[in-house]
Amino acid sequence: MVGASKRKKKTVSTIYVDIVSDIICPWCWLGAVYFQKAAAQFNGNVELTWRPYMLDPNVPPEGVPYKAYMKTKFGDTPDNRWQAMREHLETAGPEAGIEFKFKNITLRPNTLNAHRVMKWAQGQEQGSAMAMALFKAAFTDTENIGDPAILSALAGKIGLDADLVTELLASDKDRLNVQNEIRHFRSLGVSGVPTFIYNGQFAIQGAQPIETHLKAMTQAAQNPIIT
Repeated sequence: MVGASKRKKKTVSTIYVDIVSDIICPWCWLGAVYFQKAAAQFNGNVELTWRPYMLDPNVPPEGVPYKAYMKTKFGDTPDNRWQAMREHLETAGPEAGIEFKFKNITLRPNTLNAHRVMKWAQGQEQGSAMAMALFKAAFTDTENIGDPAILSALAGKIGLDADLVTELLASDKDRLNVQNEIRHFRSLGVSGVPTFIYNGQFAIQGAQPIETHLKAMTQAAQNPIIT
């Protein structure tokens, strides 16, 4: 996946990581926390850039009922795949500082607007703060992260200009740019999230443990981007 992203500034001592994710993906939250813990332990500089992905771009802008959506996607038997994944997430979450409240979720939102806000936050070096706020809103507070009013309020809480975000969301600003970026990563072979791309050279997919990311960081440090 060489050339996954373009950098204006590159240094040999920095490891560049793109996290391709969808805000409505609980594995992306868990995987991002594991990555952050690994980066905090790693003896080196790691620069993270959030990249958009939509698991289901066909969800309408107003969203769809969550339970019906998940039933259609995974089935409704006691041993269905979603039930097993949910139990794993609910067990793993607390140790990572995450509280999943799947039973309280009523809506499966469209995440395009959330990705637009993420893009603006990333531009102000607030990508991770915005992502964590969105994940918590979606899975702990069970808010509709497709709602522009909620998105603007969350942006304001991390220090962005909420009024400006409201104005931008009412326009088509960066809508096409986000969609094109999603297509770009699909064209690179990204088919599931989270996907972590190290130095544009190799990728790790899924909510991998801290140790896996530490090994990846060591490997990336040994094969730095040279400018």
